[in-house]
Amino acid sequence: MRILNIVESAYRATLEEQDDTVLWLSRALRNAGADLTVLLRGNAVSYAVQQACPTLSLGALTIQHPAQPNDDLAKLRAKGAAVFVVQEDLDDRGIDKQRCVEAAQPVRRAEIATLLEEHDQIWHW
Repeated sequence: MRILNIVESAYRATLEEQDDTVLWLSRALRNAGADLTVLLRGNAVSYAVQQACPTLSLGALTIQHPAQPNDDLAKLRAKGAAVFVVQEDLDDRGIDKQRCVEAAQPVRRAEIATLLEEHDQIWHW
């Protein structure tokens, strides 16, 4: 069974790696053997932008394990999962493809129908 995991919502109070449940779940499913493809669209295209997520410190309290979406995408690709990012959504947000990690392959909106047809289940977040 092939699963297309469409991720459209992003960064909702994301502080620690487990707060980013969609990418975490995708990695866990892939590690368990699921045939999974990820499509980033809408605000979630920001996951593909090269970024550093530093440790957060509030007084003496620190959060040692920030979300690392670039690492999550790279690990998904390393496990054989395809990761796509909608080019028009990057364009709408003024994000140049050169700012994105290599793990995310651009795809045009017109090509999404083909992705849908190639998968048995579609999950939309």
